[in-house]
Order: sequence, then structure tokens, then C-alpha cells
Amino acid sequence: MPFETILTPELIEKYTSGGYWVGRTLTDDLDMAAERTPDKVAFVDPRREITYAVLRAEVDRCALGLLELGIGSGDVVSFQLPNWIEWVVLHLACTRIGAVSNPLIPIYRQREVGFMVGLAGSKLVVVPREFRGYDHVSLIESLQADWPTFEHLLVVGGPQSPGSWETFMATPWEERRDPAGLAALRPDPNDVTLLIFTSGTTGEPKGVMHTHNTLIAADNPLPDRLGVSSESVVHMASTLAHLTGCLYGARLVVQFGATGIFQDVWDPAVFVDLVEHHGITQAAGATPFLHDTLSVEGLADRKLDTLVRFGCFGAPIPRTLVRRAKEVLPGLAVLGGWGQTENSLVTLGIPGDPEEKVVETDGYPWPGMQIRTVDAVGAAVPAGEEGRIQVQGPFLFVGYAHRMKLTQDSFDGDWFDTGDLGIIDDDGYLRLSGRTKDIIVRGGENIPVAYLEDALYEDPRIVAVAVVGMPDERLQERAAACVVLAPGASLTFQELQDLLREKGVAKQYWPERLGILDELPRTPSGKIQKYRLRDRYRQET
Repeated sequence: MPFETILTPELIEKYTSGGYWVGRTLTDDLDMAAERTPDKVAFVDPRREITYAVLRAEVDRCALGLLELGIGSGDVVSFQLPNWIEWVVLHLACTRIGAVSNPLIPIYRQREVGFMVGLAGSKLVVVPREFRGYDHVSLIESLQADWPTFEHLLVVGGPQSPGSWETFMATPWEERRDPAGLAALRPDPNDVTLLIFTSGTTGEPKGVMHTHNTLIAADNPLPDRLGVSSESVVHMASTLAHLTGCLYGARLVVQFGATGIFQDVWDPAVFVDLVEHHGITQAAGATPFLHDTLSVEGLADRKLDTLVRFGCFGAPIPRTLVRRAKEVLPGLAVLGGWGQTENSLVTLGIPGDPEEKVVETDGYPWPGMQIRTVDAVGAAVPAGEEGRIQVQGPFLFVGYAHRMKLTQDSFDGDWFDTGDLGIIDDDGYLRLSGRTKDIIVRGGENIPVAYLEDALYEDPRIVAVAVVGMPDERLQERAAACVVLAPGASLTFQELQDLLREKGVAKQYWPERLGILDELPRTPSGKIQKYRLRDRYRQET
């Protein structure tokens, strides 16, 4: 089913004439890097490394193989891969032939994967045989009968077979199809190239659509703001299936011909080793990544002077953490930022910002991105006052897949209503102050509350449920499930976990505390007063 977007000729002209949409695709940048520095290391993951020349060769072979499988322009390829080089190869191969990449976070299970691949209408799914002890092949096999568009499964790390990624990539597809024909398949830069899901507040995740132009535009300001260049060595441990990982771990590297270093499982001690060994210059992730790094023993004795930028996204940066970073890593600039899957990174701190701006704001808008705060009726509020944050600019998504009404309802004219609350100060810096959407942020990972509550309501023992956030020093929030049980019923915390496991809910979404109440606090109209439940847990911590 073709994707309907909100792109118009007027919008294309606005951002093209403004110099933000430059008409490039990421494979254009790959070709330039492979021509300019063929022997340079492009990526290193825990399993192997790859040069730009070999990367281009693998991408072209993969692209030709995809064509042999019947994948073409506009077709969706879903892949639930860890931070491995195969992720990059597949994403670039899809780009080469105009297919749509649909990366899935490795922690997703039956409930999430079943819905997402079904909505995407994917023809091909690529998974690891096993990752972190989980059998991803059995997951797909249990779901594929419900996907009418599904045709092929490729397995990374499995035994040599027709369905093996290794067999697929060992096949000389270039002997069956002329590689010169790939040039004619170069997509229009305004075509959808990425379908990436974000946590929903209505019980269903939302498929966010980005074009080549919106993604290239989101990374283009990085040289001026952060000094990114072909000499940069970029680290990423956040999943590449988040827009943060995709943009600033995979695409950024190729776009500027830099080198990328991946971790598929976060370990701060390993990260420190990687900084020393590879000369990593910048890293990005949720605030807990910085917290963990600064907790590694003996940092002062390690050679970490190459690391000059650390972007913290998804949670406030405690002042003590910033000061600790200055003490232990004096050459490191810690920068806070804010963005969403729908709009990439909208604001980011500027190197050299005073400490007050680093710890008390979420940064300053990127060039081309505009932010404003409005009140309940949509009227602009003055600087220093809280309002709903709205965004417009060239990084903005082009719609939710197959949900045009939801897309239209998310806009106030040309402004996207983010669902977040914030304050813009006199200098134009943004400070997040809350959320109008019911989402818990655990270590930079959004926990979709309505989705989780829906899963719990399916159990007949539970007659009422409210999932709320508990404050946490490291992760910002953890989820607590407050439930009212049916007469005579009982529920233990272990049974709660067993219930969510049976329903295929990703483990990272599971509540970490269970509260059994006689009743939930409600307004006279019957609406649950979640703020009272949050206050209860806030007082207990």
C-alpha cells in the first residue's frame, strides 16, 4: 500500500530554496566516501570492521539481491538487528533501490513486532538467529501467518541455508544483474525512505515516515555546531533502531565520511576501552550512559582526551554529573538536547555554553528549526512561561504511516504539536517542564503507558489499572503498576511479570513495582488522577 504523506510542492519549494533540502540520498555520500577514501575504516562493531570500499561493494551486492527477491521502490524491509554492520548494509541497500527501511528495536517481542510489521506491510524481514539469549527466528515464525504481504525471512548468524543472510551475501548477485542498472533506481530525495516506530499514547505505536531530504537535513548542521568532519570517530551504543542511533550513529558517519564505532550491548568499561583504542571523538545517548561512564574506576589514568563531545538526550542532566565530567574529563563538552522521532533533534546545547544553560535547559534550536510555546487555545505565550511546545522546520516527519487523520490532528496549521510542555527563555533556549502525553521515560526509552495498560486490562483479575512513573536517580523514571483487583483475586509481582511475558510485551516496558489498591483516585467524572499516584511514589523515594 503506497504511503500517503503531507508533502506538498509548496513545502518542498520552501525547504529546497532555503538550502535545507539538498536533494541528496545517503548512498550519494557513500559513493563519494568510497571514491575519496576507499581504504578508510567506515564502521567497527563487536564482530568485525569494514572499509568504505568494502561497504559500498556489500551494499551494492545486497541491493541487487533485494531486487532478485522482488523488493523494489516503495517496498518495506523490516529488520530487527543489533548494532551490527549488517544493519548499515541493509539500510543503505534499501536506500540504493528506493525501498523503505523499517528498523525494529531488538527488545520488541510478539506484541510490538506483530503490529509494526503488519502495519508496515513488509515483504522482507531480517533478524539475528539469536541475540542476548532470545530466539528471533521463532518470534517471526510465530507471527508471519498474520502478515499478508510477508514473503521472505533472512537470518543473520544462522546455519548456511537459502534463508541465511550469509548465504544471501555470499551470492554474486552482480553476475546475475548488471550493477550499472542501480543508478537508474536512485530514488527521489522526497520519497519516504524510513519508517520508524515511536511509542503511542492511544495503545498503538505510530509509524513515523521520513524522507531522504528530512534525514540529510537533520545531520547537515552537525559540522558547524559540533565540529563533525571526516576525521570524527563516532560512538553509538543506543540501538540503531531509535532515530538517535539511526541518525547520529549510522547515517552521520556515512554522510560525512567519518568512522563509526558500535556497541551492541552497553558496557561502560568496554566503552572506555573503545575510546582509548579507536580515539573516539564523540558519543551520544541517554543521560544514564554518561552516568555509567563516569562511574568507571580509574578514568583519570586512561587516555580519553580524544573524547570531546557527549550528547545527552532523553533525560535532564544533573548538575553534579556535569561537574563530575569536568573534573574527570576536562576536555569533554557535555551537551543536552531534545527531539522526537517525528522531528529528529530540535534543540542542542552549544559547546562553550555556561553550566546554567547545560543543566537548566535542553539546548538551542538547530538552524532551520523553529520552536514556540502556546497555551491551551493555541495562543503564543511569552518567554519564561510554560506552554505546549510546537515545532516546524526541515527535519519534521512527513506523516504517520496509514494514519492521515492522526497526522492532521497532530498539527496546528504548519506547527507540529509535540505533546511536551516547556519554557523558552529570553535567549531562545528551551527547558522541558512536563508532558501532555502519558509516557514514561526510562533511561531515554519511552514506555507507552496506554499500550501497557491495555495489555494488563486483558487479565480478568485486574478491573482497573494505572501505570505511572516513579522518580529514579539514574534512569529518570521507572514504571509502577497500580491495580484494583476483582473480588477474591490475587496478583503477585512475579505473576505480573509472567502475565506480560506471556503477552509478548518487551521486558523493558514491564513495571518495576506493583501496587494493589482498593480503588484508584478519580475525578468526579471518573478520570483517574494519576498525579496523585505519582505524588505517592515521589514521597516514598
